[in-house]
Amino acid sequence: MARRGKKPKGRPINGWIIFDKPKGMGSTEAVSKMKWMFFAQKAGHAGTLDPLASGMLPIALGDATKTVPFVMDGRKVYRFSVRWGAETTTDDTEGPVVNSSEARPSRVDIEDLLADYTGEITQVPPNFSAIKIAGERAYDLARECETVEIAPRTVSVHRLDIVEMPDAETTVFEAECGKGTYVRAIARDLGRDLGCYGHVVELRRVSVGAFGEDDLVPLSELEAAAEEGMEELDAEAIESGAKPRVVDFEPLDEYLVSPESALSDLYEVMLSDEQASRVLSGNPVLLRGRDAPAFCDEAYATGHGRLIALGSVEEGSFRPKRVFGGKG
Repeated sequence: MARRGKKPKGRPINGWIIFDKPKGMGSTEAVSKMKWMFFAQKAGHAGTLDPLASGMLPIALGDATKTVPFVMDGRKVYRFSVRWGAETTTDDTEGPVVNSSEARPSRVDIEDLLADYTGEITQVPPNFSAIKIAGERAYDLARECETVEIAPRTVSVHRLDIVEMPDAETTVFEAECGKGTYVRAIARDLGRDLGCYGHVVELRRVSVGAFGEDDLVPLSELEAAAEEGMEELDAEAIESGAKPRVVDFEPLDEYLVSPESALSDLYEVMLSDEQASRVLSGNPVLLRGRDAPAFCDEAYATGHGRLIALGSVEEGSFRPKRVFGGKG
């Protein structure tokens, strides 16, 4: 007789938390905290953010985890401060200085180089990065003082602007870039080209894919919402060491963003109840209407008031590839 799998622990909730990760918190720690706070069955993030960085870490709960690749492939916007005069082993404030200079660049000096750092560019990721080398993370090898050789890679930088120059030592930039771009490498290479060296002293991610700065939710707001829904313990329970838990999730759930919000760049197929039922069973449905496309490589279907499936449109039919909350 076949054994039944264990019932997943937690609530079967689906959606995104556009978390404003504080500086000092790791991405894995943030996901664990959100999963615990929302008592979710499943959770994952859309792109690691270094502990020293703050800002947007989109965290997917439940079925929203199936849309993570679409967010990770989206453009990202970073705001970062570069301190001139020193290059470090980590290209940020964590590592010791390895090169230094008394020279400082002018705004014109920097602006003259920005065109070289936009478009398709080649960069070598920092030694202290999550890049894998022969199955090992580069930062693990670097911490063990092993020689780290990372091959150059082509990345896309759509925009690199100077935000301000508060003093002669510092320049604040904003970069809009594609997947795999390291702004620490941009700071390092700019410093070398300018002949003054440089490293990142502040880094904040303000946008990822379809999610913008206005969507950010700070930890303090989420903690306040959790506190609002916390159970009240009697004196005996408190004395025994019991810890209160969230029993009313409504205040927290107000911060959830729908799974399909991550798919704004894809074509939406709106299904009738009958069509939605067919798609939930893994079957294709014929699209009707003069605006219905004949072919579309990537599309998503909504019905029954929610996201139903990811798929494609072929010969005028929507063909599901990943179904949300249905059979298959």
